[in-house]
Amino acid sequence: MRLTTYGRSSGFAVDPIEKKPLYHFLPGSKVFSFGTAGCNLGCKFCQNWEISTARDMDLLMAKATPEQIAAAAKRAGCASVAYTYNDPVIFTEYAVDAALAAREAGLFNIAVSAGYITRPGAEDLYGAMDAANIDLKSFSPSFYRQVTGGRLEVVQDTLRYLVHETDVWTELTTLVIPGLNDSEQELDQLTRWVAEELGPDVPLHFSAFHPAARMQDRPRTSLATLRRARGIALANGLRYVYLGNVWDREGSVTICSACQAELVVRDGYQLTKQRIGPDGRCPDCGVPVAGVWAPPHLAD
Repeated sequence: MRLTTYGRSSGFAVDPIEKKPLYHFLPGSKVFSFGTAGCNLGCKFCQNWEISTARDMDLLMAKATPEQIAAAAKRAGCASVAYTYNDPVIFTEYAVDAALAAREAGLFNIAVSAGYITRPGAEDLYGAMDAANIDLKSFSPSFYRQVTGGRLEVVQDTLRYLVHETDVWTELTTLVIPGLNDSEQELDQLTRWVAEELGPDVPLHFSAFHPAARMQDRPRTSLATLRRARGIALANGLRYVYLGNVWDREGSVTICSACQAELVVRDGYQLTKQRIGPDGRCPDCGVPVAGVWAPPHLAD
């Protein structure tokens, strides 16, 4: 097998890391984002369907070696490189080579992925990563089969591996789709599983759906639905639950789990307050806040 997208990208951008979304990994830093085309899932609601369903190599106009990517990220003042837009699972060889070049340049690496990968593949890909945001698209096996073409248990295995067997900082995103994965029962099951199997410190982002790709018949997710989902997650013991694709102050603030002090305040993707120091502790009560709050060489 030969990776035909190696060295070619569907686009580059410099983003705030909060856009990935990662809220507990080097907040306020910039990330150099790129991806290729295609995907190993077939989500009917894909928000990047133009890229994920592309089959025409003419769409892949930008050529860049791993070393050029690392150099461009460094010039742009980024702290990390993100492998995103489509799933890095399907361009693992390119992503790993770029990640190694980024590490040589003193940069960190981030995978934005659906986590649909075998264990040997996961070891290759995530072995080169420092952080990941993984889509947990639903907690229904039938949803995964019928709407994405994948299997829930594969993603669950990837998440257990990342959280318990690696040092990759991991956050989750669930796109909440009206009428498909927004029932109280499913949200309760999903968030209980995260709390019990992965732990209460794993941040979970509930993101608003908008009509896209082959799912134009669903309405946008309401803020009330997202707030309900967040309430269920908090009640089930998750400490860091956020709302995305909407503006909601309460759903974007990082709060100390012990004393409830506001530690990181966000306005969209911008930080308006950041009180967590390199030691990763609440400045008011001293309790550790899960995450990576400064590059490791600065936190020592």
